[in-house]
Amino acid sequence: MIMLKKLVMATNNANKLSETREILAPLGIEVLSQREAGADVEPEENGSTFAENAMIKAKAVYDIVKLPVIADDSGLCVDALDGAPGIYSARFAPKGEECAKLLEAMKDIPDESRRAYFECSIAFKDGNETKTVSGACIGKIGYESKGTNGFGYDPVFVYGDRTLAEMSAEEKNKISHRAAALKNLYDYLNERYCD
Repeated sequence: MIMLKKLVMATNNANKLSETREILAPLGIEVLSQREAGADVEPEENGSTFAENAMIKAKAVYDIVKLPVIADDSGLCVDALDGAPGIYSARFAPKGEECAKLLEAMKDIPDESRRAYFECSIAFKDGNETKTVSGACIGKIGYESKGTNGFGYDPVFVYGDRTLAEMSAEEKNKISHRAAALKNLYDYLNERYCD
């Protein structure tokens, strides 16, 4: 059994890194940012799914660092908009205008048709070995922005009776799509490298 002591996350996002480090900590795996590992690359994410885009990022960083790499891609999928913004979530509207544009697109949609979910795919690459896991957070789109925490679409995404932006980071991390995907990654790494 090969023990995995170190892996690189294809991101320089401090929030993603700290959440990943926290969840994988019990495995004793050190998680480096791509910058810490010496990879300065931003590949074009031209896949047609979150999983494809995550693997594009993982392969690009792996080719530079030659260490096990994880990468994630995520976004918001709204049933009434045929799954949009989906893989285009980050480019759906100018930064800071995402919620306003989404609320405008949803203004005539009745309550029972406002279901939406955040999806996160995490790709793992180590040599020829690849694995993709995913997680989701299911809720609905509200009628107005509420809350000051979070980012992106959090102020209009209602989970239970609150938006994600009305939750603390700790609350959100328990139910988020990224947390769900990271738990699946944890199970895979634990079974593959740590048992």
